[in-house]
Amino acid sequence: MKPGSVAIVGAAETTELGRIPDLSEIGLHADAALNAMKDMGIGPKDIDGIATAGTSPTNLAHYLGITPTWADGTAVGGCSFMLHVRHAAAAINEGLCETVLITHGESGKSRVGKSGFGRSDGSLQGQFEAPFGPMGPPTMFTIPVLRYMKDRGLTHEQLANVSVVQREWAAMHPRATFRDPITIDDVLNSRMIAYPFRILQCCLVTDGGGALIMTSAERAKDFPTKPVYIIGTGESVETPMISQMADFTSSRAFRVSGKKAFDEAGISHSDVDHLMIYDAFAHLPIYGLEDLGFCEPGEAGQFIMERNTAPGGKLPMNTNGGGLSYMHSGMYGMYALQESVRQMRGTSPAQVEGAKISVSHGVGGMFGASGTIIMSNERP
Repeated sequence: MKPGSVAIVGAAETTELGRIPDLSEIGLHADAALNAMKDMGIGPKDIDGIATAGTSPTNLAHYLGITPTWADGTAVGGCSFMLHVRHAAAAINEGLCETVLITHGESGKSRVGKSGFGRSDGSLQGQFEAPFGPMGPPTMFTIPVLRYMKDRGLTHEQLANVSVVQREWAAMHPRATFRDPITIDDVLNSRMIAYPFRILQCCLVTDGGGALIMTSAERAKDFPTKPVYIIGTGESVETPMISQMADFTSSRAFRVSGKKAFDEAGISHSDVDHLMIYDAFAHLPIYGLEDLGFCEPGEAGQFIMERNTAPGGKLPMNTNGGGLSYMHSGMYGMYALQESVRQMRGTSPAQVEGAKISVSHGVGGMFGASGTIIMSNERP
């Protein structure tokens, strides 16, 4: 992709976030989609490309009355939307469509019209992990983080501090689920979920959604919103079984996806003004900082402890509060993208002054997949 050839021109979350018992999942998709269309002054008839995960693009197109010439149902977990942005950019550049809608909607808490992700006994996870008794992500993600702590020397205090710093950012967002300040002691004294994770180190469970609308950079000037240009993209997958990661202290999918995006954008780490790293659990920003190349292996915990990613720090990270404090309906990647767009538009409640380049990095499953999107408010 030529950097800056495609732009995000519409971006919005659902009207409400948190607990939304009166909307089904498809309703959440539609609410976010209509809000994004309103953001830029268009309607469903103006959309000719559609991408989504959690429901099928067929269902969504029918529900919204869209007849697309391009559709993408890629579903690799929480970073699916980063992959959708990448695929949409390619489709627009190739002339397959002109205006792409990407949606997310998930009734993670109320579970109204919940689609779910069933795992069959015959799947790889069903055969080789389920018999050993894991009980979902909190118990699965303990496998790599315990090895990381042993090999890299990450302390419980450093891991707890991730939640503390992100709560500082969440305090600036009126729509964040949790805004009250917390301390490292608060985190370490909170209820144990699965060692070493306490509840304040685990993602929220909420309802909500979001949507993005993309078009060519040339057409972006036809809309009233400030365009946010896509300058770098990357994606990769590793394994559906966390027990089979090549290295428990590093994600191969993170490294491949991140390098591809940085190479495509033609930027260095010092050019990045703002960073979003998917944080379903407190260890993920640590892996992201190292696998993307912002820190050397074993240094990210101390990097965060020294307030480099906190308000006023040199690398503002997860400025909405992340999945730990802002919201987490299940597939969080859309909300990371939304905050990157807000930062590039200059409209975030936690705005980073002068920010021109934002990196939004996602994970899918248990380190199973990754997507990286680099945005700028200046066209290269």
